[in-house]
Amino acid sequence: MAFDREKVLQLCNDWSKNTLMETLGITYTDAGEDFLEATMPVNAGVHQPMGLLHGGATVALAESVGSAASLMFINPEKQEVRGIEIAANHLRSKREGTVTGTARIIHRGGSIHLWEIKITDEKNRLISLCKLTNMVLPRR
Repeated sequence: MAFDREKVLQLCNDWSKNTLMETLGITYTDAGEDFLEATMPVNAGVHQPMGLLHGGATVALAESVGSAASLMFINPEKQEVRGIEIAANHLRSKREGTVTGTARIIHRGGSIHLWEIKITDEKNRLISLCKLTNMVLPRR
């Protein structure tokens, strides 16, 4: 079956309704056969007390886009995905604007998916570099 970018984006954005992703303003914006991209606004809703993008919000974006990306490689009627480990290195601060999370597959096994997620700003500067491990489980 051919990859359907619009269907993937629509599905990810629909699944985000009434979730943390909607609360944080995360929107899925691009997809390909080996990547998924989402944006998040940087405003007071995702700031830490010093007025900077909160590392936890950044990690929430990374885990959201990486977990959703694994859904592109499974049969959701028979399988489900669980994030089991995430690591993040925060390299640059951000006060306002938009950040983009791009998840690219590193390892696509039958039971484990490993993703690299780069969080960048509008000038494509690296804000955070994250790594997410997802476990693929049989649907219960």
